[in-house]
Amino acid sequence: MHDLHLATTWVGWVSLFIFLVGYYFIATEDKYRINKAKPALLAGTGIFMLIGFYFSINGLDGKILEHEVNHLIVEISGIFFFLFVAMTYIEAMIDRGVFDALRYRLVSRGYSYSKLFWITGILAFFISPIADNLTTALILSTVLLTIDKENKEFLVPSAINIVVAANAGGAWSPFGDITTLMVWVDGKAEFTEFLFLFPASFLGWLVTAFLLSRFVPKGTPPFSLDEEPAKILEGGKVIMALFGVTIFFAIISHQALHLPAMWGMLFGLAILKLYVYQLNQSDTKTRVNVFTWIAKVENDTLLFFFGILAAVGGLHFLGFLEYFTALYDTFGATAVNIGVGFLSAIVDNVPVMSAVLKASPNMGESAMVIQEQWMLVTMTAGVGGSLISFGSAAGVGVMGKMHGIYTFASHMKLAWTVLVGYIVSVAIWFVQFNMLHIG
Repeated sequence: MHDLHLATTWVGWVSLFIFLVGYYFIATEDKYRINKAKPALLAGTGIFMLIGFYFSINGLDGKILEHEVNHLIVEISGIFFFLFVAMTYIEAMIDRGVFDALRYRLVSRGYSYSKLFWITGILAFFISPIADNLTTALILSTVLLTIDKENKEFLVPSAINIVVAANAGGAWSPFGDITTLMVWVDGKAEFTEFLFLFPASFLGWLVTAFLLSRFVPKGTPPFSLDEEPAKILEGGKVIMALFGVTIFFAIISHQALHLPAMWGMLFGLAILKLYVYQLNQSDTKTRVNVFTWIAKVENDTLLFFFGILAAVGGLHFLGFLEYFTALYDTFGATAVNIGVGFLSAIVDNVPVMSAVLKASPNMGESAMVIQEQWMLVTMTAGVGGSLISFGSAAGVGVMGKMHGIYTFASHMKLAWTVLVGYIVSVAIWFVQFNMLHIG
């Protein structure tokens, strides 16, 4: 990090104002009917344009800014391309009827809205530690839409449930969330130490899910006995398997090959393209084009990610995100790490965790206490992102997939249920780690 302190200069204050205005329009997407990608992209690119202008008129070393932007581009591209490939696979599975077949299997059995709410939530919690929270949330939000794309009383609480479950499930796995991956790679915790967060993550989600289930309507999704059974089209099952292999490549790339996770994802995309080529050469009538799937990817979600991460990166460069790390000496690690959950919901958990890791604040006196505190901030940063709809990658992904249904406003009406679960998770951590020292 550079030695410049720009937060209190005019460029710092103007950049903060731009971020807050952009954040306001993101939060009020429904009111002004402005897609969230527009204010996010404008704020993200605008802040760095402003910083570049400040460097230019003050004769500062532009290499400092260039180095920071290049580092940020690498950070953002990792998320951008990971999401790009995951979305392409999801569109491929939609095209091959995978989700229609899953929907038919669930609905034809006469499952109620309530039972479907719990099934999708449980799947989200246990798939996300393996497939990561973002991919899991995208897959299961697609399942929700195929079950019943009209009933908002079912879709909204179920969407919140999936986001919370995916984030909570990702918190107890080193590669279940970007923030846990950052903590693991930085050497702050061993692989097995994350597993001790399972009780706090699971019970916190369970409490939120129970409260949300009270808002799920009674009855069953629309289904006609005359409805033709939905079957997976040719190539669908292979594409499902390739998606699993692609996630495996992403994990191996990062853990064993010293490559970004997105490199493994793009390698998996290349294999998908080769498989589609082979499928089209066969004697069957199947003719598919990978680029038609790519064309259906939610580009607004990708651009929102780019914009919001660039904006937060700009604030970090200016020095704003480093202020809160000084609070550790004032209020103590436990209080501040709990507060990190709320901050991550507002700002996004990835740059917040990045700021904590870079600042390396005083977490305690003994090795045991330090390890317990790193587990706390790992959990709060991951789970806390669920408090606001766009506080986590999973939330942003679902907002893009369920556009106009799962929104900032619809989430905030039931956000208190997430807050109760968050408090339960912190309380369980306190008893398990701080009192019983199990972990």
